[in-house]
Amino acid sequence: MSITLTPLTDPDYRPFSRRIAWLAADADGNPVGSAFLRLNSRQVAAHLAELQLNVHPAERRRGIGSQLLGAVVGGARDHEVRTLITDAPAGSPADLFLEHHHFEIGLTLVYARLQLADADPTVDDVPGYRLISWRGVVPDELAQRFTDARTGMNDAPSGSIEYGEDVWDVERTRYAAQVIEQRGEHLATVAAVDESTGLIVGFSELVVPGDGKGEAQHYGTAVLPQHRGHGLARWMKAEQIRQTRDHFPDLSTLITDTVDTNTAMRRTNTALGYKPTETIHRRILDVCTY
Repeated sequence: MSITLTPLTDPDYRPFSRRIAWLAADADGNPVGSAFLRLNSRQVAAHLAELQLNVHPAERRRGIGSQLLGAVVGGARDHEVRTLITDAPAGSPADLFLEHHHFEIGLTLVYARLQLADADPTVDDVPGYRLISWRGVVPDELAQRFTDARTGMNDAPSGSIEYGEDVWDVERTRYAAQVIEQRGEHLATVAAVDESTGLIVGFSELVVPGDGKGEAQHYGTAVLPQHRGHGLARWMKAEQIRQTRDHFPDLSTLITDTVDTNTAMRRTNTALGYKPTETIHRRILDVCTY
């Protein structure tokens, strides 16, 4: 089968990343597949790039995906990328394709859902702490303290993937929220404050569709190491459930994903009523040896 690959200019440019793309077309010029490579603009993570590869179902098993992958690997090398990362449902055709092309499992994610109608967000307050919340971009007076609290994600399980130190500053914190707003979605954040210091020591973020219907996605929940073991994550998530039901009565479900080895967070989700629904392999490819 004669396939032509055309490099594309992708307008999805962001301050911390950018994408390059390829379109696969058959002899008649019909699109049959595409591939995107998201390059990381932050120096600490420039060795990693995210792969998204799609082939039309009717055109699969004809070598199109392999050709697209070859182009992506070449592009990755040109940009000094050492590792490609991509997700696929465990055991799916995409997962098997990646395995065939020497992608290894870097980590395993367990997705879980909570039906809001069935949720019971009753959780006791944690002595010595209080909860605060906001919508959208963090208020100026909380921006630095919230940014500092993001270091609670630094020791999150990452399997065999070397992400490098994930450095946040106030600019990046604000920008991440602005991107969600620009997509027309709602960002809701609940944070825990240590009453003795006034510092934010934990947070949980949720992104709700613009129309307030369907499913909302957890973006991150973290507690600083010295404040763990008190039940703050469960308390913050329970408050988030309560507020979400009040503000978005037409929303049906909350979705979260957790690394399978993160037993503490999975235990928290289970206690709140989240039910596992899907397992995802985050696979990695060593570009240098492919």
